[in-house]
Amino acid sequence: MCGIFAYCSYLVEKDRKYICDVLCNGLARQEYRGYDSAGIGIDGDSPDAPMILFKNVGKVAGLRNQLETGIPTPSPFDEERSVDPNAQKPKTDMTRVFLSQTSMAHTRWATHGVPAPSNCHPHVSDAMTEFSVVHNGIITNYKELKLVLLKRGYAFHTETDTEAVAVLCKYVYDSQPHKRLSFTELIKTVIKELEGSFAFVFKSRHFPDEIVAARRGSPLLIGVKTDRKLKVDFVDVELPQDDRGPGAVGPKLRRSQSRAFLSEDGMPQPIEFFVASDAAAVIEHTRRVLYLEDDDIAHIGEGELHIHRLRRDDGLSSVRAIEHLEIELAEIMKGQYSHFMQKEIYEQPESVVNTMRGRVNFDTRSVMLGGLKAYLPVIRRGRRLLFVACGTSYHSCIAARPVFEELTDIPVAVELASDFLDRRTPVFRDDVAIFVSQSGETADTILAMRYCLERGALCLGVVNVVGSTLSRETHSGVHINAGPEIGVASTKAYTSQYVALVMIAVQLSDDSISKTARRQQIIDGLHDIPAQIRKILAMDKALQQLAKDTLAKEKSLLIMGRGYQYATCLEGALKIKEVSYMHSEGILAGELKHGPLALVDEHLPVIFIMTRDSLYPKVQSALAQVTARKGQPIIICNDDDDSVPESAKVIRVPRTVDCLQGLINVIPLQLLSYHLAIMNGVDVDFPRNLAKSVTTE
Repeated sequence: MCGIFAYCSYLVEKDRKYICDVLCNGLARQEYRGYDSAGIGIDGDSPDAPMILFKNVGKVAGLRNQLETGIPTPSPFDEERSVDPNAQKPKTDMTRVFLSQTSMAHTRWATHGVPAPSNCHPHVSDAMTEFSVVHNGIITNYKELKLVLLKRGYAFHTETDTEAVAVLCKYVYDSQPHKRLSFTELIKTVIKELEGSFAFVFKSRHFPDEIVAARRGSPLLIGVKTDRKLKVDFVDVELPQDDRGPGAVGPKLRRSQSRAFLSEDGMPQPIEFFVASDAAAVIEHTRRVLYLEDDDIAHIGEGELHIHRLRRDDGLSSVRAIEHLEIELAEIMKGQYSHFMQKEIYEQPESVVNTMRGRVNFDTRSVMLGGLKAYLPVIRRGRRLLFVACGTSYHSCIAARPVFEELTDIPVAVELASDFLDRRTPVFRDDVAIFVSQSGETADTILAMRYCLERGALCLGVVNVVGSTLSRETHSGVHINAGPEIGVASTKAYTSQYVALVMIAVQLSDDSISKTARRQQIIDGLHDIPAQIRKILAMDKALQQLAKDTLAKEKSLLIMGRGYQYATCLEGALKIKEVSYMHSEGILAGELKHGPLALVDEHLPVIFIMTRDSLYPKVQSALAQVTARKGQPIIICNDDDDSVPESAKVIRVPRTVDCLQGLINVIPLQLLSYHLAIMNGVDVDFPRNLAKSVTTE
């Protein structure tokens, strides 16, 4: 939730229009994270002038329109400055050129305070914008901080938790006896007073052309753009002098320049820095990025980047690597498709191949996941496999659970991360905990991972985003390699997670001779999956017509299945409810007589997932009970199934191995949900009230 973007240029001439375009493009690349308002802050015409703020409720496109007018957003401080709040502000000169500048931008997801220009970020400390900040996360002790600051005479003008942080910065600065604190030291002092999760970018009139970024629990990265080759591919971490440990001798680590940015002749060089919540926001500018760790504080000024630690942590490296992004800009653009969700549904034949690429050898019928190779003996000795995830990722764990139980003979538990934490579930040293998340930044899943790490369990991550918190903090894991997923409703990440988890199960069982035939059957099935998905996608027009004729005017829907297809029911129902706003529920067909049957009549649409497997007769029995009560089901069945009543509405899908059939069956449900959303006039990529990456609890 929320998207941060900041742009710093040093000895690079840029005019205001270019700077604003960079900021808006950076926000647009992060729209998928979910937001209800947006704002930017840029330098004034002089070092002493307040920061110029543009804020808008709604989409980034609306913010662009406001920037076209050049008229800043009215300030809540206008009355204090004896400015007529109804008077139009002077137009901003967008042609003004800056040799060096710092600017910030933000897409806000309302948590404290309604969506309104006054609650938009950046938030400032006072009328002269001595300190300004953009923030992703939640400050849980903001009320206590606000009460203290009010008692000391500081005023507040918004309903947000973030404003308390901006005012706290001013309070700390005003409290300095001789104003000797550096910007970094000041922010360290502020952050030590904060509780909760956050990613921040700070800017101040007292420290021109400098910004400080900090994170704890929310993602933040820094992109570096320069024409020259960097001296080294890492940045040193500077530790506090008092935190070097007992008995430490010698000078603390302190360099006037980080080694990465030293020039041959020692002269300053032109350079640009981009701070963002997501790599998608910086890829059009640079491929060189550095991911901040929790409690890192990054200072950018005079063309240099320094990273400091809030406190010493021997578990973390003393350097931060400057990594090379592999994603292409084209991968995060819609191209020929109307929506990102549509594009990502159609990318699934390629995305599942990318998940298997270099890992599955179809000639020798073997699987090798390099990230798990060293841990296979430990996993096989584990007394329990514990899957922890949220939402769609949880459904992929449900889908893979029977395969793990069958192939490994190890007890499997699948937990929703929030409930897992609420119950303080017992975890032991011989447990193997597997955390599944598309973004790798899901707050509850990360907290659950740290809970398991503290208790000595082996922790593995299954994530899509390279460099995410889960991928860095787990002992090992698997990247699903599905490519960037922008649409809020997860589609290709689900199928790639499904494939990745099945591959893990197959590799874990490769020491079992008795399971050889089953493994080979599954691997042969994986080989055919991409072509079978393409067959489903070719049915898109027919599915669109089915949605229009049968489901478009309905208000509720049941999806029923059994065994391997239970996860498909849950995932299909989630897709339909989150993008079309139709109430839908995934039900285990074996539970039909324990309550849900009371809902069935001639008006309630029911989708039955009835593909051929060992439980086929039991699903047929449930279907008979529904039709006996005048139900009009839609049946998802195999294309070679001739036992389905001719009068029934059917969706015929290719047949594959029972444990992989869910990969095929979920595609029609994804397409139905997409078309229902379009027919209901929903913004498919950004459904109301939802965000792509849930980075706050």
